[in-house]
Amino acid sequence: MHLRLTRKLIRAVCLLGCLLAPPALADEPVAGLSSAEPAGYLADLQRLYLSRDERQALLLHSNALLTSYALRAGYQVGQAQPRDLLYQLRLGAPGELILREETRGQGGDVAVRNQRIALFGVDPFIRYDCPSSGISCVLYNPVDGSPLLSILRDHQGAAELAKALSFLIRKVQRG
Repeated sequence: MHLRLTRKLIRAVCLLGCLLAPPALADEPVAGLSSAEPAGYLADLQRLYLSRDERQALLLHSNALLTSYALRAGYQVGQAQPRDLLYQLRLGAPGELILREETRGQGGDVAVRNQRIALFGVDPFIRYDCPSSGISCVLYNPVDGSPLLSILRDHQGAAELAKALSFLIRKVQRG
């Protein structure tokens, strides 16, 4: 008797599971194959920046984030020589990104440095670190792992900038 009830209960649970599982699984994308998230992210950026070109929208978004999370002298309370660190990205030759770094000191002195980053053959994933003891987050160069730029210490800002730069690198690598 108990065996018969157990079998009926197992059949009912299996039948219920088969009826409910396929629609729930159909809504979730298969990891690794294709996802709607990158396409949705790029489409949102294109709408936000009124651009038809994904690469241009990513470049505009990255530069906007670099401006928003710039490490300004006003945030460097207690530092010996506070200075503004400003960055701007632009496209260079095919497969190349140019990073402009502008450093402004308290006395009005300005130093500008341009860095060309060859992107063909590199891992497009941008790593970053926001140490709890510091005032800045550091994003690392995908070519050699050296520090690429420093922004205000904001985990969400660093994550969003790393995401935008990773997408931009992929677009530049594709040509």
